[in-house]
Amino acid sequence: MAQLTIQVNGRPYTVGCEDGQEAHLMEIARLFDRQVRQVSQDVGQLGETRLFLMGALLLADEMSDLKLRLAHAQSELAKLQAERSRTEIAAIRAIDAAAERIEKLAAE
Repeated sequence: MAQLTIQVNGRPYTVGCEDGQEAHLMEIARLFDRQVRQVSQDVGQLGETRLFLMGALLLADEMSDLKLRLAHAQSELAKLQAERSRTEIAAIRAIDAAAERIEKLAAE
């Protein structure tokens, strides 16, 4: 297990992560640090626990919104894929019908 020191609101914290996940941990730590600093600017120093709680809740709210948007986008994608399938089937039927007409005309 890797050990990293991250900075949140100007203070160092040593945390562990799975080997190979160090860059990812550093990135999400930077994201959390930005959120905590923003909360601190908006409402002032609340104490570390409350500051971290507010930062985490705001990030959780953002994640929840993104999950809803993703679910909506996936639903729209499924609808578009179904419509595409229906359109392809209709096109195949039209081509088959045209081919039959051409064959009948050629036979006459």
